[in-house]
Amino acid sequence: MSSPTAARAAGTLFVVATPIGNLGDLSPRALDTLRGVAAICAEDTRHTRQLLAHYGVEQSLVALHEHNEAGLAERIVARLQAGESLALVSDAGTPLVSDPGFRVVAAARAAGLRVSPIPGPSALIAALSVAGLPSDRFAFEGFLPAKAGARRERLARLAGEARTLIFYESSHRIDETLADAVAAFGPDRPAAIARELTKLFETVLDGSLAALHARVVADADQRKGEFVLLIQGITDEADAQLAEGRRVYAKLIEHLPPSTAAKLAAELTGAPRKALYAVATG
Repeated sequence: MSSPTAARAAGTLFVVATPIGNLGDLSPRALDTLRGVAAICAEDTRHTRQLLAHYGVEQSLVALHEHNEAGLAERIVARLQAGESLALVSDAGTPLVSDPGFRVVAAARAAGLRVSPIPGPSALIAALSVAGLPSDRFAFEGFLPAKAGARRERLARLAGEARTLIFYESSHRIDETLADAVAAFGPDRPAAIARELTKLFETVLDGSLAALHARVVADADQRKGEFVLLIQGITDEADAQLAEGRRVYAKLIEHLPPSTAAKLAAELTGAPRKALYAVATG
Protein backbone atom coordinates (compact mmCIF):
# COMPACT_ATOMS: atom_id res chain seq x y z
CA MET A 1 0.00 0.00 0.00
CA SER A 2 1.41 3.38 -0.97
CA SER A 3 1.93 5.97 1.74
CA PRO A 4 -0.58 8.82 1.85
CA THR A 5 0.43 12.00 0.07
CA ALA A 6 1.70 14.62 2.50
CA ALA A 7 -0.40 17.75 2.78
CA ARG A 8 0.99 20.66 0.87
CA ALA A 9 2.67 23.23 3.10
CA ALA A 10 0.83 26.51 3.53
CA GLY A 11 2.13 29.61 1.81
CA THR A 12 3.40 32.85 3.31
CA LEU A 13 1.85 36.28 3.14
CA PHE A 14 4.66 38.80 2.53
CA VAL A 15 3.91 42.40 3.55
CA VAL A 16 6.13 44.36 1.17
CA ALA A 17 7.10 48.03 1.53
CA THR A 18 7.35 49.89 -1.79
CA PRO A 19 8.82 53.30 -2.74
CA ILE A 20 7.08 56.47 -1.54
CA GLY A 21 8.40 58.34 -4.57
CA ASN A 22 11.84 57.41 -5.82
CA LEU A 23 11.58 54.01 -7.53
CA GLY A 24 15.20 53.31 -6.70
CA ASP A 25 14.16 52.76 -3.07
CA LEU A 26 12.66 49.32 -3.79
CA SER A 27 15.00 46.88 -2.05
CA PRO A 28 16.50 43.87 -3.88
CA ARG A 29 14.77 41.56 -1.40
CA ALA A 30 11.41 43.23 -2.05
CA LEU A 31 11.91 42.86 -5.80
CA ASP A 32 12.81 39.18 -5.48
CA THR A 33 9.73 38.62 -3.33
CA LEU A 34 7.40 40.32 -5.81
CA ARG A 35 8.86 38.20 -8.60
CA GLY A 36 8.52 34.95 -6.67
CA VAL A 37 4.98 34.98 -5.24
CA ALA A 38 1.91 33.52 -6.90
CA ALA A 39 0.17 36.92 -6.94
CA ILE A 40 0.39 40.43 -5.51
CA CYS A 41 -2.51 41.96 -3.58
CA ALA A 42 -2.34 45.64 -4.48
CA GLU A 43 -4.26 48.72 -3.33
CA ASP A 44 -4.31 50.07 -6.91
CA THR A 45 -3.34 47.52 -9.55
CA ARG A 46 -2.64 50.24 -12.13
CA HIS A 47 -0.16 51.94 -9.82
CA THR A 48 1.55 48.69 -8.88
CA ARG A 49 1.72 47.58 -12.51
CA GLN A 50 3.71 50.74 -13.28
CA LEU A 51 6.18 49.89 -10.52
CA LEU A 52 6.55 46.33 -11.78
CA ALA A 53 6.97 47.50 -15.38
CA HIS A 54 9.84 49.74 -14.28
CA TYR A 55 11.66 46.59 -13.16
CA GLY A 56 10.49 44.42 -16.04
CA VAL A 57 8.32 42.21 -13.82
CA GLU A 58 5.13 40.56 -15.06
CA GLN A 59 3.00 39.34 -12.19
CA SER A 60 -0.59 38.44 -11.43
CA LEU A 61 -2.33 41.21 -9.46
CA VAL A 62 -5.34 41.15 -7.15
CA ALA A 63 -7.07 44.43 -6.31
CA LEU A 64 -7.33 44.81 -2.55
CA HIS A 65 -8.58 48.13 -1.20
CA GLU A 66 -10.67 49.50 1.65
CA HIS A 67 -13.96 48.73 -0.12
CA ASN A 68 -13.34 45.01 -0.78
CA GLU A 69 -10.77 43.99 1.83
CA ALA A 70 -13.21 42.48 4.33
CA GLY A 71 -14.79 40.25 1.69
CA LEU A 72 -11.48 39.30 0.07
CA ALA A 73 -9.66 38.29 3.25
CA GLU A 74 -11.25 34.82 3.37
CA ARG A 75 -10.28 34.08 -0.25
CA ILE A 76 -6.70 35.18 0.36
CA VAL A 77 -6.47 32.96 3.43
CA ALA A 78 -7.78 30.03 1.36
CA ARG A 79 -5.07 30.58 -1.27
CA LEU A 80 -2.39 30.68 1.42
CA GLN A 81 -3.75 27.49 2.99
CA ALA A 82 -3.62 25.85 -0.44
CA GLY A 83 0.13 26.48 -0.57
CA GLU A 84 0.39 29.73 -2.52
CA SER A 85 2.60 32.53 -1.23
CA LEU A 86 1.24 36.03 -1.81
CA ALA A 87 2.53 39.58 -1.46
CA LEU A 88 0.62 42.53 -0.05
CA VAL A 89 1.54 46.05 -1.19
CA SER A 90 -0.02 49.50 -0.94
CA ASP A 91 0.35 52.37 -3.38
CA ALA A 92 3.42 53.65 -1.54
CA GLY A 93 5.35 52.89 1.62
CA THR A 94 4.60 50.20 4.18
CA PRO A 95 1.16 48.52 3.93
CA LEU A 96 -1.32 48.95 6.81
CA VAL A 97 0.19 52.35 7.79
CA SER A 98 -2.81 54.54 6.86
CA ASP A 99 -3.39 52.03 4.04
CA PRO A 100 -5.43 48.82 3.56
CA GLY A 101 -4.24 45.40 4.70
CA PHE A 102 -5.09 45.08 8.39
CA ARG A 103 -8.04 42.73 7.88
CA VAL A 104 -6.04 40.43 5.60
CA VAL A 105 -3.06 40.26 7.95
CA ALA A 106 -5.33 39.69 10.95
CA ALA A 107 -7.22 36.92 9.12
CA ALA A 108 -3.99 35.21 8.06
CA ARG A 109 -2.58 35.29 11.56
CA ALA A 110 -5.86 34.07 13.04
CA ALA A 111 -5.64 31.10 10.67
CA GLY A 112 -2.16 30.29 11.95
CA LEU A 113 -0.47 31.27 8.68
CA ARG A 114 2.96 32.83 8.36
CA VAL A 115 3.01 36.59 7.75
CA SER A 116 6.46 37.97 6.99
CA PRO A 117 7.51 41.64 6.62
CA ILE A 118 9.73 42.85 3.81
CA PRO A 119 10.67 46.22 5.33
CA GLY A 120 11.44 49.37 3.43
CA PRO A 121 10.18 52.92 2.83
CA SER A 122 7.82 54.61 5.27
CA ALA A 123 6.90 58.28 4.92
CA LEU A 124 6.43 58.83 8.64
CA ILE A 125 9.84 57.39 9.58
CA ALA A 126 11.56 59.20 6.71
CA ALA A 127 10.03 62.50 7.84
CA LEU A 128 10.91 61.92 11.49
CA SER A 129 14.53 61.18 10.58
CA VAL A 130 15.06 64.63 9.04
CA ALA A 131 12.65 66.87 10.99
CA GLY A 132 15.02 67.85 13.78
CA LEU A 133 12.37 67.14 16.42
CA PRO A 134 12.66 64.67 19.33
CA SER A 135 12.52 61.15 17.89
CA ASP A 136 12.97 58.97 20.97
CA ARG A 137 9.21 58.94 21.61
CA PHE A 138 6.56 59.71 19.01
CA ALA A 139 2.91 59.03 18.21
CA PHE A 140 1.60 58.49 14.69
CA GLU A 141 -1.94 59.82 14.24
CA GLY A 142 -2.40 59.15 10.52
CA PHE A 143 -4.84 61.42 8.70
CA LEU A 144 -6.87 63.89 10.73
CA PRO A 145 -10.65 64.05 10.16
CA ALA A 146 -11.66 65.94 7.02
CA LYS A 147 -14.45 67.85 8.78
CA ALA A 148 -13.24 70.95 10.61
CA GLY A 149 -15.09 70.33 13.87
CA ALA A 150 -13.84 66.78 14.28
CA ARG A 151 -10.33 67.79 13.28
CA ARG A 152 -10.19 70.58 15.87
CA GLU A 153 -11.52 68.26 18.56
CA ARG A 154 -8.85 65.66 17.79
CA LEU A 155 -6.08 68.27 17.88
CA ALA A 156 -7.40 69.70 21.15
CA ARG A 157 -7.25 66.25 22.74
CA LEU A 158 -3.63 65.89 21.64
CA ALA A 159 -2.46 69.30 22.83
CA GLY A 160 -1.09 67.87 26.09
CA GLU A 161 0.84 65.04 24.46
CA ALA A 162 4.55 64.91 25.40
CA ARG A 163 5.59 62.77 22.42
CA THR A 164 6.33 64.16 18.97
CA LEU A 165 3.10 63.92 16.96
CA ILE A 166 3.10 62.81 13.33
CA PHE A 167 0.22 63.30 10.88
CA TYR A 168 -0.37 62.68 7.19
CA GLU A 169 -2.16 65.44 5.31
CA SER A 170 -3.26 66.22 1.76
CA SER A 171 -2.71 69.34 -0.32
CA HIS A 172 -6.43 70.15 -0.04
CA ARG A 173 -6.34 70.59 3.73
CA ILE A 174 -2.78 71.48 4.74
CA ASP A 175 -3.62 75.19 5.12
CA GLU A 176 -6.68 74.53 7.33
CA THR A 177 -4.89 71.87 9.36
CA LEU A 178 -1.98 74.18 10.15
CA ALA A 179 -4.38 76.95 11.19
CA ASP A 180 -6.18 74.52 13.50
CA ALA A 181 -2.84 73.28 14.88
CA VAL A 182 -1.81 76.85 15.73
CA ALA A 183 -5.05 77.24 17.68
CA ALA A 184 -4.67 73.91 19.47
CA PHE A 185 -0.94 73.91 20.26
CA GLY A 186 -0.13 77.61 20.20
CA PRO A 187 1.74 79.67 17.58
CA ASP A 188 5.20 79.02 19.04
CA ARG A 189 5.13 75.19 19.18
CA PRO A 190 8.09 73.78 17.17
CA ALA A 191 7.02 71.76 14.15
CA ALA A 192 8.11 70.56 10.72
CA ILE A 193 6.48 69.83 7.36
CA ALA A 194 7.94 67.21 5.03
CA ARG A 195 6.51 67.47 1.52
CA GLU A 196 6.94 65.15 -1.47
CA LEU A 197 9.60 63.04 0.26
CA THR A 198 12.07 61.30 -2.11
CA LYS A 199 10.46 63.05 -5.09
CA LEU A 200 11.72 65.84 -7.36
CA PHE A 201 10.26 68.69 -5.30
CA GLU A 202 11.07 67.30 -1.85
CA THR A 203 10.91 70.03 0.80
CA VAL A 204 11.37 69.90 4.56
CA LEU A 205 10.46 73.07 6.47
CA ASP A 206 10.88 73.60 10.21
CA GLY A 207 10.02 76.36 12.64
CA SER A 208 7.10 77.42 14.80
CA LEU A 209 3.61 76.37 13.78
CA ALA A 210 2.69 80.00 13.09
CA ALA A 211 5.75 80.49 10.87
CA LEU A 212 5.07 77.29 8.95
CA HIS A 213 1.44 78.27 8.42
CA ALA A 214 2.48 81.69 7.12
CA ARG A 215 4.99 80.06 4.75
CA VAL A 216 2.39 77.68 3.35
CA VAL A 217 -0.20 80.43 2.93
CA ALA A 218 2.29 82.69 1.13
CA ASP A 219 3.69 80.08 -1.29
CA ALA A 220 1.29 78.09 -3.46
CA ASP A 221 4.03 75.56 -4.24
CA GLN A 222 4.11 74.63 -0.55
CA ARG A 223 0.46 73.58 -0.81
CA LYS A 224 1.12 70.94 -3.47
CA GLY A 225 1.85 67.25 -3.02
CA GLU A 226 1.71 64.87 -0.08
CA PHE A 227 2.58 66.05 3.42
CA VAL A 228 3.85 64.72 6.72
CA LEU A 229 3.24 67.17 9.58
CA LEU A 230 5.29 66.76 12.75
CA ILE A 231 4.61 68.69 15.97
CA GLN A 232 6.84 68.66 19.03
CA GLY A 233 5.24 67.53 22.28
CA ILE A 234 5.02 69.60 25.42
CA THR A 235 8.31 70.03 27.26
CA ASP A 236 7.44 71.42 30.71
CA GLU A 237 4.64 71.96 33.22
CA ALA A 238 3.75 75.39 31.85
CA ASP A 239 3.28 73.93 28.38
CA ALA A 240 1.11 71.16 29.82
CA GLN A 241 -1.04 73.67 31.71
CA LEU A 242 -1.51 75.82 28.63
CA ALA A 243 -2.30 72.79 26.50
CA GLU A 244 -4.98 71.67 28.95
CA GLY A 245 -6.37 75.21 29.00
CA ARG A 246 -6.64 75.20 25.22
CA ARG A 247 -8.36 71.82 25.28
CA VAL A 248 -10.96 73.03 27.77
CA TYR A 249 -11.36 76.32 25.95
CA ALA A 250 -12.01 74.49 22.66
CA LYS A 251 -14.96 72.71 24.29
CA LEU A 252 -16.36 75.79 26.03
CA ILE A 253 -16.19 77.99 22.94
CA GLU A 254 -18.84 75.76 21.36
CA HIS A 255 -21.37 77.11 23.86
CA LEU A 256 -20.01 80.38 25.26
CA PRO A 257 -18.67 83.74 24.02
CA PRO A 258 -14.85 83.75 23.61
CA SER A 259 -14.16 85.99 26.61
CA THR A 260 -16.34 83.91 28.92
CA ALA A 261 -14.89 80.63 27.61
CA ALA A 262 -11.34 81.90 28.14
CA LYS A 263 -12.12 83.09 31.68
CA LEU A 264 -13.69 79.77 32.71
CA ALA A 265 -10.96 77.68 31.05
CA ALA A 266 -8.30 79.71 32.86
CA GLU A 267 -10.05 79.25 36.20
CA LEU A 268 -10.43 75.51 35.66
CA THR A 269 -6.89 74.79 34.46
CA GLY A 270 -4.70 77.62 35.72
CA ALA A 271 -3.67 78.54 32.16
CA PRO A 272 -3.21 82.27 31.37
CA ARG A 273 -6.55 83.77 30.32
CA LYS A 274 -4.92 86.13 27.81
CA ALA A 275 -3.17 83.25 26.06
CA LEU A 276 -6.45 81.37 25.76
CA TYR A 277 -8.37 84.39 24.52
CA ALA A 278 -5.64 85.00 21.94
CA VAL A 279 -6.68 81.74 20.28
CA ALA A 280 -10.01 83.31 19.33
CA THR A 281 -8.75 86.81 18.50
CA GLY A 282 -5.74 85.63 16.49
